[in-house]
Amino acid sequence: MKIGLIGLGKMGYNLALNFISKGFEVIAFDTNKSSKHSDGKIKFVSSISEFCQALPQQKIVWLMVPANGAVDTVINDLLPYLTTNDIIIDGGNSHYKETISRAQGLEKRGIHFLDCGTSGGVNGALHGVCTMVGGKKEIVVQCENIFKSISVSDGYLYCGKSGSGHFVKMIHNGIEYGMMQSIAEGLEVLHRYDADVDLAAVTKLWNHGSVVRSWLMELAHDALVKDQNLESIKGTMHSSGEGKWTVETALEMGVAAPVITMSLLMRYRSQTSDTFAGKVVAALRNEFGGHAVEKKNKG
Repeated sequence: MKIGLIGLGKMGYNLALNFISKGFEVIAFDTNKSSKHSDGKIKFVSSISEFCQALPQQKIVWLMVPANGAVDTVINDLLPYLTTNDIIIDGGNSHYKETISRAQGLEKRGIHFLDCGTSGGVNGALHGVCTMVGGKKEIVVQCENIFKSISVSDGYLYCGKSGSGHFVKMIHNGIEYGMMQSIAEGLEVLHRYDADVDLAAVTKLWNHGSVVRSWLMELAHDALVKDQNLESIKGTMHSSGEGKWTVETALEMGVAAPVITMSLLMRYRSQTSDTFAGKVVAALRNEFGGHAVEKKNKG
């Protein structure tokens, strides 16, 4: 089965390899790459027209591009080459309201649009992700093998109407904000208590039988093993936007979400001060998603 993939960043490239390992033929396009990048596994093409010509009559296009104007730009570039019943799957972190609007607009053209919240970081993209899918059920069922093939066991769920997949992923990321902030604050208290406490050993311990054992705690351990006390990085925590969207949605619905809200505010605060908690969250984001960290100047 052929699938088109647009966006070959950290997540997209590994996702392409994941598809190939499951027997898919991947046709790939990225504005920063060309056909010379073809490595015998992923077939890169140099233009949107070449990309669409390489796909079968019913085209299935997976987008893995930033959640901003890039999604609409790519869709607009694709439209001249798409026909009735073609399918676009947005696997990025788009705002659910924009997803609903895109689905409605494309449906008028006879083109189906599915939203897929994708979690698991760069390692998951390669070995198995967690997928949260929204859209017309009959179209999702038609594509179910695609989602299940790249997901871990029990890691796929049809969430409901258009926008539902991205909405569930948005809430997932809001929870993630709060969990990371809690881990970071606890480790900062330990660090303040005694800088000689072996935080790598503590996080390893907590992952063996404790109530707080988790993948995030494993990643905290990995980061601390690489850099004891995280002295080489700044405690600047950046935000991709989904935490903010979660807080805004909670406010719209009148739902109290103080932990997620405060974790978002702490990310903003970190951009004006350097805290150990900020170092922990920055290190965690780098471990699971390859997000850049700001290094301290030596000297």
